[in-house]
Amino acid sequence: MASPPKTYLDLVKACDNFFFTDISYTAYPEFPDPEFYQLLLPGDSRPHGILHQSVVAKMPWTSDFEVSSADVQPRTVRVLDSSDGRDTAHACNAALLGVVQKAAEAGTFTSLSHQRLTEDLRTPGAKYPLDRLQRAVAGLFGITRRNAHMTMYTRTPEGEIKIWLPFRSAHLRTYPGKINSTVVGDIKADESPFECIIHRADLKASIPKCLVRQHAKSCGAITCTCTSDAGSGYETGILYVYDMEADHTVMPKPQNNEVEEFNLWGVQQIKEALFRGEFKSNCASVMVDFFVRHGIITNENEPDYLEIVSRLHRTLAVPTSVN
Repeated sequence: MASPPKTYLDLVKACDNFFFTDISYTAYPEFPDPEFYQLLLPGDSRPHGILHQSVVAKMPWTSDFEVSSADVQPRTVRVLDSSDGRDTAHACNAALLGVVQKAAEAGTFTSLSHQRLTEDLRTPGAKYPLDRLQRAVAGLFGITRRNAHMTMYTRTPEGEIKIWLPFRSAHLRTYPGKINSTVVGDIKADESPFECIIHRADLKASIPKCLVRQHAKSCGAITCTCTSDAGSGYETGILYVYDMEADHTVMPKPQNNEVEEFNLWGVQQIKEALFRGEFKSNCASVMVDFFVRHGIITNENEPDYLEIVSRLHRTLAVPTSVN
């Protein structure tokens, strides 16, 4: 069992714990660890995913892929365009889903037995719309995942901030009993981050959509890269962050069996829970970001302030723009 975090920087590092690369000369450097392969898309030299060599060795590759020799640097897995340019996006989507379905049928990766193959996600930075990439594909191929997080808070008459926090149900396979952001979810291919928050707030927390549309405010994004047990060994995340200040009459309530309860906690209570390791790791980073933006963590009271801010907004080794 991992020891509890001792500092705010420890909390951020738990969500951003992959090695740093020298980006001073090139936007997409070769990874210094030869155990990883870069995922390349047709007509694009930039890596859109990172795979561990163990995944590459076990994957039942089809004729839609070209895997480089192990003695070539950088090692690559290239998706081939079976459409010869007629519909590259469809060809790539079909190739990735096809090989993952083949692996699932063969029982190659235990992680696939827990993953849904029906929820479409979008790959940031692709030159053509890769919007049929299921969660299982992202996990195995180290493709960037996009999440949206909203922190809903209120103020006491004395001005103290209090935040609504949901506790994950004990029966969940991942992070049972841990604390989430007030509202959080994977961003589907056909929705924006804000639309994700509106939908999830209603679905998970019984917060009326009209209130979220009116009061939720975009507060930027967190970027992180971490080691993963989802299959690839590598995971890049983009966390779009929203705040919603509400009065005491707005109280989130569980809408399904994924959340045990919502509690309204003050800042000191939240700090203590963070340092006991009670938050889901990415939600802990979202809370640290909230503390920074609201002046709870400052350069004057936190010796690791600049490192925390930098790690919350690190440059990613995969593209986030088509250009």
